[in-house]
Amino acid sequence: MQLSDRLNSVAEFVTKKNRVADVGCDHAYTSIYLVEKGISPKVIAMDVNKGPILRAKENVHKYGYDNQIDVRLSDGLTALQEDEVDTILIAGMGGSLMVRILTARTEVLAKVKELVLQPQSEIYKVRMMLQQYGFAITQENMLIDEGKYYVMMKAEKVGLNNEYELYKLYRDEHFHFGRLLLENKNSILKEFLEKEHNQCIHISERLRSEATEKSMERWNEIKEKMELIRKGLDYYD
Repeated sequence: MQLSDRLNSVAEFVTKKNRVADVGCDHAYTSIYLVEKGISPKVIAMDVNKGPILRAKENVHKYGYDNQIDVRLSDGLTALQEDEVDTILIAGMGGSLMVRILTARTEVLAKVKELVLQPQSEIYKVRMMLQQYGFAITQENMLIDEGKYYVMMKAEKVGLNNEYELYKLYRDEHFHFGRLLLENKNSILKEFLEKEHNQCIHISERLRSEATEKSMERWNEIKEKMELIRKGLDYYD
């Protein structure tokens, strides 16, 4: 099974031998990859849509993994029981949706060992949720796949008693851009930040020239964003 660079990077974050819930599995390609590569002995592939679930079942049967991959129609984690998996994997969803799915079943979240996540937007909301529920981000990666930027992370359960020690030094830029990515001077993140900074400069110049109340309000928002980006770029100086 061949995966995109994005999904391959996500799958490689899964701890070997962990049982996995692949949430929003689509056609179950990631689930099949996890079993095929010997990463996971048991995967529960779940999706909210009947069409993808039918195709997922066809693919699982085609590759001969009916006994190792359980395909379920599920709205988020609703079809997942406590203690069924060690890892929850969610890739390709917006950050707010991802947070809603995970926090809707806190009893399931409390039992898993790790989360492997690849949010498409509002990534800071995901990182803040992880802190709130006692997960520490232990691995992060950022890459470009077909011209788009993607961030993926692995978060391990450490418990709320460790929250202060883990997060006392966290800053705004860590939640928005990833503490590990910044501290490790990830080159793709640097490229992304520079691109975003240049775009902000262009937008701010246009807004200032308009000089309307609405444009100046938007200009202040852009200014705050630029200040945050500058904090991120300071890690590369």
